[in-house]
Amino acid sequence: MAFLRSAVQRLVSAVRPPLSPSCRTSARSYSSEHTKEKSVPYEKTLKQDDGVTSGPTKPLPRSADVVVIGGGSLGCQTIYHLAKMGMTNVVLLERDRLTAGTTWHTAGLLWQLRPSDVEVELLAHTRNVISKDLEEETGLHTGWIQNGGLFIASNKQRLDEYKRLMSLGKVYGIESHVLSPAETKDLYPLMNVDDLYGTLYVPKDGTMDPAGTCTTLSRAASARGATVIENCPVTGIQVRTDDLGVKKVKAVETPHGTIETPCVVNCAGVWAAKLGEMAGVRVPLIAMHHAYVVTERIEGIQNMPNVRDHDASVYLRLQGDALSVGGYEQNPVFWDEVSDKFAFSLFDLDWDVFMQHIEGAINRVPVLEQTGIKSTVCGPESFTADHKPLMGEAPEVRGFFLGCGFNSAGMMLGGGCGRELAQWIIHGRPEKDMYGYDIRRFHNSLTDNKSWIRERSHESYAKNYSVVFPFDEPLASRNMRKDPFHQVLTEKGCVFQERHGWERPGWFNKDGPAPVKGYDYYGAYDIKKNVNYKYNELLGKEYTFDFPPHHDVIKSECLSCRHGVAVFDMSYFGKFYLTGPDAKKAADWLFTADVNKKPGSTVYTCMLNKRGGAEADLTVSRLESGAANLPLAPESNGDAYYLAIGGGVAEHNWNHIRTSLQDQGFRCQLTDHSEDMGMISIQGPKSREVLQEVLDTDLSNEAFPFSTHKVVNAAGHQVRAMRLSFVGELGWELHIPKDSCLPVYHAVMAAGAKHGIINSGYRAIDSLSIEKGYRHWHADLRPDDTPLEAGLAFTCKLKSSIPFQGRDKLEKQKEEGLRRRIVCFTIDEKVPMFGLEAVFRNGVPVGHLRRSDYGFFIDKTIGYGYIRNPDGGVVSADFIKSGEFTMERMGVTYKAKAHLKSPFDPENKRVKGIYA
Repeated sequence: MAFLRSAVQRLVSAVRPPLSPSCRTSARSYSSEHTKEKSVPYEKTLKQDDGVTSGPTKPLPRSADVVVIGGGSLGCQTIYHLAKMGMTNVVLLERDRLTAGTTWHTAGLLWQLRPSDVEVELLAHTRNVISKDLEEETGLHTGWIQNGGLFIASNKQRLDEYKRLMSLGKVYGIESHVLSPAETKDLYPLMNVDDLYGTLYVPKDGTMDPAGTCTTLSRAASARGATVIENCPVTGIQVRTDDLGVKKVKAVETPHGTIETPCVVNCAGVWAAKLGEMAGVRVPLIAMHHAYVVTERIEGIQNMPNVRDHDASVYLRLQGDALSVGGYEQNPVFWDEVSDKFAFSLFDLDWDVFMQHIEGAINRVPVLEQTGIKSTVCGPESFTADHKPLMGEAPEVRGFFLGCGFNSAGMMLGGGCGRELAQWIIHGRPEKDMYGYDIRRFHNSLTDNKSWIRERSHESYAKNYSVVFPFDEPLASRNMRKDPFHQVLTEKGCVFQERHGWERPGWFNKDGPAPVKGYDYYGAYDIKKNVNYKYNELLGKEYTFDFPPHHDVIKSECLSCRHGVAVFDMSYFGKFYLTGPDAKKAADWLFTADVNKKPGSTVYTCMLNKRGGAEADLTVSRLESGAANLPLAPESNGDAYYLAIGGGVAEHNWNHIRTSLQDQGFRCQLTDHSEDMGMISIQGPKSREVLQEVLDTDLSNEAFPFSTHKVVNAAGHQVRAMRLSFVGELGWELHIPKDSCLPVYHAVMAAGAKHGIINSGYRAIDSLSIEKGYRHWHADLRPDDTPLEAGLAFTCKLKSSIPFQGRDKLEKQKEEGLRRRIVCFTIDEKVPMFGLEAVFRNGVPVGHLRRSDYGFFIDKTIGYGYIRNPDGGVVSADFIKSGEFTMERMGVTYKAKAHLKSPFDPENKRVKGIYA
């Protein structure tokens, strides 16, 4: 019998040449040929024993409403949910047998708690489907085993993270317990607890069986009228171009016939990029080897919970009377030449790469050192740039949906994501906030950049088990998009954040420059690790759930803005022009607010989906018609609008507008000038004094009122000045042609020197804006929130008769009353909160914080969250006022005060320049 450690030592032979991150896997000296031996630890797989592949298992229909491609977890869950929602003319095509690609060898773990409210909800639905719904519908057992989950903490920060999860779990009714090392030993006698800080035990976590789950899903879908066809590879996707020039799915081609369809769902996993190419769709994922080993029998391991030891980057999955041992390493093996004939196949395990997991496993469960290896499982998995799936309608082709790139989590996320994908297809949008998975979260300049995909996917894989800290930033593929101020701000000590490929200012380090360096793959593949890396050192100091060491620096930036003047570089903003014959009709339909005021006006507004959820918040400026003066003004013979949108969501906004225009048939042009202009925002009580020296126009309240704009000269350069604020102060934004950015910036800084002007970053904006009560899209305003729930009814033209997208849903909600609404909370105790903290009213959980930060002017922690009535009734102002609220942060309860208005400047005097 080969014991784990000795077997590994024998198998690891001479030192092999390192694998460059850009070379092919064949450069390694191990065999890349897949084995024919069935090594997965499941009693049943769906592989045909004779190995003979016949033709399709069913005749192909001539047409279908939806064709799902790929018979793994996501494909099966998607067709099941489509059928359950009433779509019966749907087809699933699998090139081999169900699960043949990557699903068949998955570990099948399901953990209920994640540092995301949406993911907790998605996981809960998966668990309900496989543990309850499917068995009730079919009478078949899916193979679900509820043996519990145990998260290991070897340090305080890790246990703090688990306590955050525990607090969030209380909102969703998920049972979990923080255990001491001694209590952990009682629960899991074979575990070494000598180096433990504590653990989090979740009794209702468990394990899924891939073959049992997918077979049952297939049968349940077929019983509702769906068609599942195996042994039928897809060879092409036909795309047509309509009269407006819009590309749409037309048909799916196979060797056995063509199916006409307006909708394709790409659930092809590792093979999804190839399938995307057939339709001209970019699918930014990459294939890597992912492995685990299965041990021989271990006495006393039966009924033990699954274990995740994040700090050792290893998991231990209960496998009857044995364990499966796997993890995530910093030097994963890329699979560059993805084979179309790879089905029910495995790679030879690279022990050089895998050995680190053995060491961690033996430390945690010492009996493993004397336990034999029964089998090895090394198969392909698809990974993405941020370790989150790719979902939604592709920007390139209407009707082409993605359901792929699940980063080894396709089984546990499959049920929730399958349901949301079905909602997306049927209703145009999912029910939940799926922006974090939406393909449109990535800018179009990145999705075909192979270096970006590879570097980011590597870093996300290597950091998969790292603590999720609030202010972490990637190190891979930085400096992809830089604005004209980047170099001068770097020299002034700017610590940049990455958003949408852009480098945007985070905060300003007083100890000098901290530039971002090229990616070093964390020293893997024999790449020299970056040394004296100040930026990385500063990030490391933020790895805390306490206030960061530079808390006072951010305080200084915030209070300089509140008492004096600060300049913010906001150049990463999306900057679009909407013009054309139907521009006014489009603006009326797209925007909740009435933006058709006189030229020179600027309006804050939302854009909604059909459900009334907020797809965006932005400012819309109405322009004078006339000749082009690009990039400051487009050519227009009629109505024209300038849209300024948060840069991190610009691609999402662009596609929302574009598809809405297409769906309504509006004759409009949407043009993107984001790269052509920079943007600085000068804010604070002294901003007027500073800018009056730079701009050639009267900045008085009468001459330049709030929410207006005009083209003016700044230090001899034309700019568009807008009197707006995202921090709650008197101030102006300057939208500046790229070549004029630095001269204008230097003029502003020179004029502001005697007023103590400083550079300030987005960490300060986050604090200042939450203090004022301004929303951040995708934090306290999401696609599953309506403006009424979000306290933004003032942005909706409901008193007019003008129709706009989602209006009917808002009118109904207004009539019925709000079942949830946003509430501002303050906490007197000096504790940091970051969002996800549980909110209790009179001791009963009623919600959680979506967003939280420290307000330096009011000197309190502030949080915003959506509150429900536990009885399901209306959440009225009286319901808020009459309750006693508390927050739970990492298991500790704090008294909180609820506010219906922002506690900072509730009368909006400061933005009007009134500083009495």
